[in-house]
Amino acid sequence: MKKIISIMIIAILTVIVPLSAYAKDEKPKEAEDKGKIPSHVLNISKENTYPNSTKDEVVLEPSELVEELMEESDVRIENPELIKMLNETSLRPSPIAIGYRGMVYMGHWPLNYDSSETNVNWEYQKINSNQLNNIGGDTQKTMSYNQAEEKHIKGGLTAKIDNPDQVKKMMILEAKKDMDLPLSFHTVVGKGTKKNNSYGIPPKKMGYLDAYAPAVSEKGKVTFGEVYLELKGSNKKIVVKNVTRQGIGAWIPIQDHVSFTFNLKSN
Repeated sequence: MKKIISIMIIAILTVIVPLSAYAKDEKPKEAEDKGKIPSHVLNISKENTYPNSTKDEVVLEPSELVEELMEESDVRIENPELIKMLNETSLRPSPIAIGYRGMVYMGHWPLNYDSSETNVNWEYQKINSNQLNNIGGDTQKTMSYNQAEEKHIKGGLTAKIDNPDQVKKMMILEAKKDMDLPLSFHTVVGKGTKKNNSYGIPPKKMGYLDAYAPAVSEKGKVTFGEVYLELKGSNKKIVVKNVTRQGIGAWIPIQDHVSFTFNLKSN
């Protein structure tokens, strides 16, 4: 009987172990494919007749003192604007200021953003349509992308929130951690932008080439709080009070990338 039980246990483990190993291997693959650009999406940074800014969002480094204060804070602080203000604040109470006490109110701030979901819509906004008629033709014709009009693609937050510009900056920095794509809340595709992506239209067919601007859908929560600087003698401390959290979403266009769909029709 014991021998039969041992054989059954070995058989179960033989099935379970490979399955668990397979599941572990799948997670990195999913993360790798998350920001992968499909073959029908092309980079037009060189061809774009409108020179979009390629400057990345500035990641402001806290000073040594501010970094020390942030590490000791009970609430995580990632807002670049708040870090900038703290960097510029003079905090040098005298080492012999025995008995000195003070609480300086720095304002109500969005402190950090936690992402819960990041996805890409490769057809966020239609920006162009090219057509070629070969209904009466006897041989195959080809067509390529040619932007007819200048198009401005704008993203934005999906709900009202305090300090929206600061929130957007934190969200775009967080989204860039998940995918290596040029993100901007405002990007432009210039008139006359062309790409050598040829599509064949056989005789007795109409060719339709539609172009779309892609965008990232970012969802998560923003933490807000009242920020104080507490001074006790020569000691300094950041104190955050009245902490609240709010869910938020955003659409963030992908700069200098176009998604194409090609269709053939008769008549």
